[in-house]
Amino acid sequence: MGFINYDVNRYSPKQMVIIPMVILILALASLGYTMAMTGMPVKPGIDFSGGTAVTLFSTSSVEELRSTFAEYPLISIGESINNGKYLKFGQMDDATLQSLATLIADQYPDAKIDQIGASFGETLQEQALIALVFSFIGMMIVVFVAFRTIVPAGAVVLSAFADIVMTAACMNLVGIELSLATTAALLMLIGYSVDSDILLTMRVLKRQGKLEEKLSGAFRTGIIMTTTTIAAIAAMGIVAFIGQITVIWEISVVLLFGLFIDMLNTWLTNAGIIKWYVRSRGGR
Repeated sequence: MGFINYDVNRYSPKQMVIIPMVILILALASLGYTMAMTGMPVKPGIDFSGGTAVTLFSTSSVEELRSTFAEYPLISIGESINNGKYLKFGQMDDATLQSLATLIADQYPDAKIDQIGASFGETLQEQALIALVFSFIGMMIVVFVAFRTIVPAGAVVLSAFADIVMTAACMNLVGIELSLATTAALLMLIGYSVDSDILLTMRVLKRQGKLEEKLSGAFRTGIIMTTTTIAAIAAMGIVAFIGQITVIWEISVVLLFGLFIDMLNTWLTNAGIIKWYVRSRGGR
């Protein structure tokens, strides 16, 4: 459904809600499958699973580096500017790790080696989960204090939850791992989601006028806000891709997924629930 020709007043609340609810169910199924396979809803990166990261500068191709480190659990190779390479290795025993360190010291004396233990990765998992939970709790408190009504506040919370779940499923789909950087991007989405949802809810519940006019006005303002943010983040992502800055590029991709999904949830899920709520109260 294209939002350019989308009329927020054309569809019934049931028609508006059904599409994002089906997508939400599919996203939850995807996260459940990944949870069963990896122990986390999104495939964990080295930050959470533990392992060894090596930063080095070499004119060797990716294939040549894979051949050089064929005896070690090499997970991925990222490229950066000035022939920079970022290698990720899985967990190794002490003897294998010492062998890897010796090889790197001999061939790449300027390389940097960072090791993350499995226990430290588990600690980061717990901290990331705590941050996510507290973010949701804080958001829920603010929303319920602002509206003091269950249905509108619940719609805002549901939309934020759906944004995170659907974006995480998209990460699984395109192969972006859960790291400290992408976790921060997911937390940022809560703010973006609440911003657009509160705009919609405040316009409809706090202003005088016909429901259709208030919905249309909120839609125009919200789409302009979101598309402006999308343009800025897309520019950041393009620059990061050209400069081969992997962390910034991953954050940009996650935010872009989340913003497009937020438009879906705000102007279908939340708008549908708000429309039903106002009509059920006789338009008040």
